[in-house]
Amino acid sequence: MALINSLVSWFNTKRLSQIDFFKNHPIETQMETLTQLIDQASNTEWGKKYNFKNIHSLAEFQERLPITTYESVEGYIDRLRKGEQNILWPSEIKWFAKSSGTTNSKSKFIPVSKEAMEDCHFRGGKDILTLYTSLFPETGILKGKGLTLGGSHQINNLSNESYYGDLSAILIQNLPFWADFIRTPDTSIVLLEEWEEKLNKMTEATLNENVTSLSGVPSWYLVLLKHVLKVSGRKSIHDIWPNLELFVHGGVCFDPYRDQFNSLLPTDKMNYMETYNASEGFFGIQDDLDDKSMLLMLDYGIYYEFIPLENVNDENPKVISIEEVELYKNYAIIITTNGGLWRYQIGDTVQFTSLKPYKFKISGRTKLFINAFGEEIIIDNAEKAMQVACSKTNAVLKDYMGAPIFMGDNRKGAHQWLIEFEKAPDNIDEFTFVLDNALMSVNSDYEAKRYKSITLVKPQVTIAKPGLFYQWLKEKGKLGGQNKVPRLSNNRSLIDELLEKNK
Repeated sequence: MALINSLVSWFNTKRLSQIDFFKNHPIETQMETLTQLIDQASNTEWGKKYNFKNIHSLAEFQERLPITTYESVEGYIDRLRKGEQNILWPSEIKWFAKSSGTTNSKSKFIPVSKEAMEDCHFRGGKDILTLYTSLFPETGILKGKGLTLGGSHQINNLSNESYYGDLSAILIQNLPFWADFIRTPDTSIVLLEEWEEKLNKMTEATLNENVTSLSGVPSWYLVLLKHVLKVSGRKSIHDIWPNLELFVHGGVCFDPYRDQFNSLLPTDKMNYMETYNASEGFFGIQDDLDDKSMLLMLDYGIYYEFIPLENVNDENPKVISIEEVELYKNYAIIITTNGGLWRYQIGDTVQFTSLKPYKFKISGRTKLFINAFGEEIIIDNAEKAMQVACSKTNAVLKDYMGAPIFMGDNRKGAHQWLIEFEKAPDNIDEFTFVLDNALMSVNSDYEAKRYKSITLVKPQVTIAKPGLFYQWLKEKGKLGGQNKVPRLSNNRSLIDELLEKNK
């Protein structure tokens, strides 16, 4: 084991020096990335349309290319899916990451080029190992296998030459052959499309493996781990996998699930490492496990721009590059990538917690919020308030959704929270009171609207019956993988649908 760790340390030395370089020279790294992207795509249809060969500065790039969304480039992507090439990116594109449609019921198919796969997503996976082993040189993580809970893929029905599926499944399908020796279960099981069949087969295949790490979405891992315990008859996951030491998580905020993981994995040897790996690219890794922020990975073939959240709906929004961002301000992310996305608004918002180096936290979605009365509640506000409410009322959260209650003839506005608890609070009125006050403490606009109940009255909390959100996702064909419950909605369509099922 000492020999393996020494070899890993030797291989890591070069990569750690590269990471140190972009941490110390972020602006130069980003400008080099942008120059390379423009040069590589200059002879594509998109490059010719916007005359990439005559772009010589950031100002020209920003003036010439518009901000894009999926809807604005969907026609180009549809052509790629039918087999056309050299449209948005020069290399062949035959894989498409199907989004879970968090903010839109319509599926999105994000092109994944060879460069995006190898220089972005796979490099991100390697960097997780690099950063973790540098933090824990005596780790035993390489002594066993990593358990990956991915999605599924299937042949695109528009062309036999193109394929789509969850990003995790695409990456698993394209891993080198030797990866099978360090992960579990077998690819045929990981890529099963039917969630409940996959759950049973994953459990059976991994019970007797030496699992040292997990990676995936926390909410779905809770389902898997509880199923593993039920089938095995054990009380703790470490009774099954005694050498388990790391959970690499992403997709949803981990804080609401932390207590449940601590209950399932009651040991101080367990480490939790957050990553930000979306269909559009791999963006961040937690490089200090005592700091909940993530390091922005600046040399993955992605150029970053940002729109202040207050300007995101403007006709010509203010767009800034990384050297202009400020601490603790909400920004919508704009990316230009080696997968052929150009000044693409992905829909996520972040706050920077450090500028030397650039570290950030995910704060929400540009389309997942409640702002029916000018209160501007974002996911970060809701997650923090839920955490406080659960902590002070000894409750354990499972899932939730928030939406406005609109004003009526004799009714003021309010928020309604439909919450499924793993462990319900002893007093729901106390929980509601704490939640309300916590929201006021983290959001001054909400506090102003709640002042003397002039605009908003206290929120309504409705307890969801066990399994409500799971059953709702199942009916929509969204079990497992990267699918998740939309936490916030600015209208009542989703919450009313769920409330009808909750009767």
